[in-house]
Amino acid sequence: MVISSIDLKGGHVVQLKNGKDLVLQRDDADSLISEFNKYGEVAVIDLDAALGNTDEKGNTANTDLLKSLLRRGNVRVGGGIRTVKKARELVSLGAEKVIIGSAAWNLDRKNGGSILNTEFLDELASSIGKQRIIISVDAINGKIAVKGWTETADISLIEGAHEAEKYASELLFTCVEKEGCMQGTDMDMVKQLRGSVKCRVVAAGGVNSLEQIVQLEKLHCDVQLGMALYTGAVNLKESFISCIDWEKTNGMVPIIAQSPAGEVLMMGYSNKEALEKTFELGKLTFFSRTRNTLWTKGETSEHFLELVKMRADCDRDTILATVIPHGGVCHTGSFNCFSSEADEKSSMERLYGTIAERFANPRPGSYTATLNDKRVREKILEEAEELTEAEGKDEVIWEAADLLYFASVLMYKEGVTWQDVYNELDRRHKK
Repeated sequence: MVISSIDLKGGHVVQLKNGKDLVLQRDDADSLISEFNKYGEVAVIDLDAALGNTDEKGNTANTDLLKSLLRRGNVRVGGGIRTVKKARELVSLGAEKVIIGSAAWNLDRKNGGSILNTEFLDELASSIGKQRIIISVDAINGKIAVKGWTETADISLIEGAHEAEKYASELLFTCVEKEGCMQGTDMDMVKQLRGSVKCRVVAAGGVNSLEQIVQLEKLHCDVQLGMALYTGAVNLKESFISCIDWEKTNGMVPIIAQSPAGEVLMMGYSNKEALEKTFELGKLTFFSRTRNTLWTKGETSEHFLELVKMRADCDRDTILATVIPHGGVCHTGSFNCFSSEADEKSSMERLYGTIAERFANPRPGSYTATLNDKRVREKILEEAEELTEAEGKDEVIWEAADLLYFASVLMYKEGVTWQDVYNELDRRHKK
């Protein structure tokens, strides 16, 4: 599968040739990550941090932009992560994985010492877990490249990868000589690397065609793309569809649809044409095996499933589609195909959505629509006091429900979502 790269330098999205020469620059990181995340994970790389262009606090011209992107998708982050504290901070801010470059290597080893900075990596793995660690095994002429690719260490790619695997869930290999050149990556070197380790391998640097992406997929390697995406040489929709194991699935891949909250809604089957239409319309489309035709969910009921993102499983024979349901999903009228309930289960998101709808389209007699800023704050104070005075389970439930309702109204008025609150709780948990 393709991992799209957003490289940041000087506060802009950039693409460099050989890690040095500026080829393109743009300022639409928000729209890029929204699009990229539909098809797979996104790598956000702080090139200034990698080059040591930081202030006394360790920040760069990209820091604010980078932080704003971390919870916008399934994001891995890299560039100048040299301390456990920095890695923990990035994870707490929403990064799913951190990419460790120069800091992973023992650049001053003598007398046959370890090629890895084992003290740092031991502490890092203990702090955030091996599963969150990616180690860069970038190479120039077969030697590990460090310090923003400005130097090479006396460590061969294969030797380095074999040792790095002990501390990482995956390895990121960039063929630096090919980076940004659009001439294809070094397939022989990728094959050697793939054969020397068991963990996940992501190849980058020079990949310039759908054909090479498919070749790498058959080697069980993912691809991290930059220049090929920005120049239009590679299309993410075509890449996603081509990486599915159609031979194994006999041309028909099962798709599990789930809500953004994680509730399983339904399961159906799609062929290549159905997937193409899903991405084209932004609505989940299947292939009906009984009618032998494509059908977009909701084309008659208008209860369509708005696509947020798709993810293929590790075997590339099943797809998980995150969708926003517009109405009941099942043909029976139930909210999902695995229960008989007519409505979505109560949740903070459902409450918030109801409140938003009441303000957007006030109904006659709607209490919610009458709540101004002053009144809702007064009610929060009142309900909080009543909750502290509540006695017994039933009374606590009643008062807690009241308090959560008014808190949700205030949050809506201030432009705060429950996901924002969950993100903050998650950050505190990971801190």
